[in-house]
Amino acid sequence: MRLDPAIDAYLRHLAAERAYSDHTIAGYGADLRALAAHAEQRAADEVEHLDLELLRDWLWASTQAGLAKSTLARRAASARGLTRWLHITGALPVDPGARLKSPRRDSRLPRVLGREQMDRLLAGLAVRAADGDPAAQRDLAVVELLYASALRVSELTGLDLGDLDLERQTVRVLGKGAKERVVPVGLPALRALTTWRDDGRERVLASASESAGADAERAVFLGSRGRRLGVRAVYELVSGLLAEVPGSGPAGPHALRHTAATHLLDGGADLRAVQEMLGHASLGTTQIYTHVSAERLRQVYAQAHPRA
Repeated sequence: MRLDPAIDAYLRHLAAERAYSDHTIAGYGADLRALAAHAEQRAADEVEHLDLELLRDWLWASTQAGLAKSTLARRAASARGLTRWLHITGALPVDPGARLKSPRRDSRLPRVLGREQMDRLLAGLAVRAADGDPAAQRDLAVVELLYASALRVSELTGLDLGDLDLERQTVRVLGKGAKERVVPVGLPALRALTTWRDDGRERVLASASESAGADAERAVFLGSRGRRLGVRAVYELVSGLLAEVPGSGPAGPHALRHTAATHLLDGGADLRAVQEMLGHASLGTTQIYTHVSAERLRQVYAQAHPRA
């Protein structure tokens, strides 16, 4: 069996049986296509040619190409997933990826905004929204909700009106692996959401073309043409806002999720409660935010303590 159709079958398995998101499957697909191209260059494009030596050679070539350690680690994980599935389905007699080690990722703390920075950012959005512009009302609701409920960007853009329970101040989201959870919404976010839903959204929907379809009728957040707001549009919005905020590190919507989690822990929230809110399968994933808080404490200590 050739490698390309085997990869196609594996990606279909991830979508149908593992309920992976389109974004995750696209990432796996890109990694495994790169592996298939490498194998073809070495005349090893059959499934039975997949062995530990070929996989190590591919990662070495990726290293020489200057890829980041995080990318190499993701590529190794993609290859291990494929070979494990091929072994389980009987296409490979042994699993060569079981012994494939990932390079250690660079330890980088996520970007976190200070409380005053977050307050100024939201205050600026509120001033823009006060004029009644639908796009400004939507942008305020988007950022308020990302920060208030620590949502992933895909969870936010996937929200339907039926997912909002504004009386109970909660929102139901569908997270990774199609896992559903209910998270609280703070009062400022609740007000922004209500204004957008009852005013700005209705005006956008009224001016939209009929081609917007039933999905737009359900979606909480809409773009200027009346269709469901996309992930890229949210990235552009947040990165534009964070470009004006001092600080280094990634400037996408995930920075607001990191910020919300860190502020919760700084405020005394239990780590398990934060894990539940973020939808993390492992407590170890949530524990990075304890390191963020410790790092901020060290910075404050160094700046403020006379004997630091």
